[in-house]
Amino acid sequence: MDTQAHGAPISGWRLRLASSPAPGTPPEVVRALSAPGGVPASVPGTVHTDLLAAGLIDDPYLDDAEARLAWVGRCDWRYEADVDHAAGGGHERLDLVLDGLDTVAVVEVDGAVLASTANMHRSHRLDVRPVLRGGSTLAITFASPVVAADTASVEMGWRPQVNTHPYNAVRKMACSYGWDWGPDLPTSGAWRPVSLEAWSVARLASVRPVATVAGVTGDHPSGHLAVHVEVERSGAPGADRPLAVEVTLHCPGGDPLVARTLVPSDGATALVELEVQDVALWWPVGHGDPARHHVRVVLDVEREAAGAHPLDVWSGHVGFRTVEWDTSADTAPSGPHGVLGSSMTLLVNGRPVFVKGVNWIPDDCFPHRVDRERYAARIEQARGAGVNLLRVWGGGIFESDDFYDLCDDAGLLTWQDFLFACAAYAEEEPLRSEVEAEARENVARLAHHPSLVMWSGCNENLWGHEEWGWEARLDGRTWGAGYYYDLLPRIVAELSPQVPYTPGSPFSSMEPVADGGLFPNDDDHGTAHLWEQWNEKDYATYRDHAPRFAAEWGWQGPPTMATLRRALSDDPLTPESPGMLAHQKAINGDEKLVDGLAPHFRIPDGIDDWHWATSLNQARAVRLGVEHLRSLSPHCSGSIYWQLNDCWPVTSWAVVDGDGRPKPAWYALRAAHADRLLTIQPRPGGLTLVVVNDSDEALTGPVEVRRTSFDGTVVAAEVLDVCVAARATLEVVLPDDVAAPGAPDRELVVATASGDAGRRGSRALWFFAEDRDSALARQVDALSVSVHPEPGGYRVDLAATSLVRDVAVLADRLDPGARTDEMLVTLLAGERASVRVSTAVTLDAGHLASSEVLRSATQLVTDVRRIGAASSRG
Repeated sequence: MDTQAHGAPISGWRLRLASSPAPGTPPEVVRALSAPGGVPASVPGTVHTDLLAAGLIDDPYLDDAEARLAWVGRCDWRYEADVDHAAGGGHERLDLVLDGLDTVAVVEVDGAVLASTANMHRSHRLDVRPVLRGGSTLAITFASPVVAADTASVEMGWRPQVNTHPYNAVRKMACSYGWDWGPDLPTSGAWRPVSLEAWSVARLASVRPVATVAGVTGDHPSGHLAVHVEVERSGAPGADRPLAVEVTLHCPGGDPLVARTLVPSDGATALVELEVQDVALWWPVGHGDPARHHVRVVLDVEREAAGAHPLDVWSGHVGFRTVEWDTSADTAPSGPHGVLGSSMTLLVNGRPVFVKGVNWIPDDCFPHRVDRERYAARIEQARGAGVNLLRVWGGGIFESDDFYDLCDDAGLLTWQDFLFACAAYAEEEPLRSEVEAEARENVARLAHHPSLVMWSGCNENLWGHEEWGWEARLDGRTWGAGYYYDLLPRIVAELSPQVPYTPGSPFSSMEPVADGGLFPNDDDHGTAHLWEQWNEKDYATYRDHAPRFAAEWGWQGPPTMATLRRALSDDPLTPESPGMLAHQKAINGDEKLVDGLAPHFRIPDGIDDWHWATSLNQARAVRLGVEHLRSLSPHCSGSIYWQLNDCWPVTSWAVVDGDGRPKPAWYALRAAHADRLLTIQPRPGGLTLVVVNDSDEALTGPVEVRRTSFDGTVVAAEVLDVCVAARATLEVVLPDDVAAPGAPDRELVVATASGDAGRRGSRALWFFAEDRDSALARQVDALSVSVHPEPGGYRVDLAATSLVRDVAVLADRLDPGARTDEMLVTLLAGERASVRVSTAVTLDAGHLASSEVLRSATQLVTDVRRIGAASSRG
């Protein structure tokens, strides 16, 4: 919101303890906080970051500092700042605007209580003009988030959840209390701005633009913009006068459109409507231009035209597009298993869009540190990996306006969970009113973003109620169904009618199971979460599933070595040294890493080989999973990988680690998301070439398929003429002479699209044996490398005399700021490739070619020292 009201952030904050220190609070911290004035503090901010800035605690992300800081979440905290009535500047109102308090707080001015709050996810506005004097003290006291959650859980009655703290009892970011990828660092503080806003007569309390489209299938779609406005009056004498609301819509390449309406003296709402002929549509990335239209809303007293100094102004952007999810029942058996189910297909402007998504978690445990620049970096990494949708997970937050604005501009679709995750939630007061207030505020705030294509009631709660033993434990207590099936859909229908709603993820039908609905996590209907692979099985068993839409699935891997070395001081650093264990939050996570590695590679001992093996295994799982799901299109219409990002340095499912560095898995995701993709899949009818064409042009031409030995000898070959329509998929069962191996341990199938040669996705490989059982073990001298300085970095030239799988230059091991343009490069016998390393520092060429930096899958089944020596000969 761009407002011309006289608002200003409050500065000069101070932090102190609000009560007796919790057990474990260091004496030096108590002394510092007891000093006159306490310690300087920041708003937006949190207690943890203020204590860190004051030098009173270690960085919570390093080593085992998280565990040593448990006392922070068990203390009550008080923020104070000096304010003055003169800030009103003669205006009729002076409002204290609290954009986000985390979480259970009391707001006072000179000891007089103005408000008590209990919701991190909503804002508050208080008229403080009557209570402010010269030199008043504003104080915000935050109750211990750990004690507050425990107390609320007892008062409302225990309900199942998946954490050590009852996060489901308070309206606070669930993962603040820890998660299977996040630390237990319950925060306190004003995490969004606190300001004083002076105004007179009236202000824009809410502006909610709704952009819709008619006739989208024609050549000249027409748009309709309805701007819903709520006005708050100051209450001063004369403020009950007629008001004018003027809306200006700036159309790309056209003249602005203007419409006005009057708000009568006793009115508080207005509706301004505009018709747009031949409107430019907003399209998601890969499907067209994400055209946006600027909207300006001006509030003023009634006059012929807007004055030079209006009462208030709102500005933002809208996009004209239609969105629906086709969930119609199949009329014929579908998919490789020949089932009758129901589809889950996203349609934007009437066009089916295969979702190539990733799940998004808060990018920092202290979310006030995530600014527009950091959002932009993550969103660019998502786009760079071929992603077209970000699902904002329900255990986090409603992200800031910057996040959704950047997604709009980038053409990245967004799916927003309401903030309920992996738990049962009370539906009684006081929680119910808080839920309704936060939902109304955030739906109204976000609904106009064209990128938003789904509101989802919760994460895994429908599934949890049916399969995690909740029903017996609840013993009749409410668990959230009233939110997901009644309250939230009513709010969405009222405030965001242009955006679809689903009760949760996973889900299979719009009705609860108790009312005849389907089991929530059903491959054949709606959305599915696939976690048995990571938890119990191998990632190859993704191929046993043919979901209509996979909204969550993933595989773990460690952060990059540069991130590990920055965060941990373990000496020696090993896969199970203390810091490594402290930065692995998944239950039995390291055991699952090893169990998932064993079918593919032998288990390494040292940290360098273990790190590379588990990183590569994650990348392999990502690529196999995405390619399998895309090969099922249109039976399967989407994949949302868990997860894009991390909030701190940790071993997790993310493809971008907690320091923002892409893992090898990011490169695998990028490869698997290629618009034109060749992949070889095992099907009931035999080994099958699948050609996926997610582009607007038909893919035609020959595809050469050959069975070859690792040394390059071609055993059998065929040329297939393929023709794949735009946004379509073709399956071709491979001939037996190509598909049947003579020597499984030393042969592979290679399929290459001649017309797309060299383009990402234009080649598919199929191996008959796992690496650990293959003849790669005898390819010791297969790779040579030479390193050449270039402007801005280095070029690493590779040449293979025999098959070398998944070559990666892990340049961050030499320079934490280094980046590579390619990774996981597989070279067949006689092939050459180049990898470019961007770095601002001078590197040793020999180090770039060393066995610790230049890695491959081949190294994991050979003597590492020997392959390193062979690689460095040049």
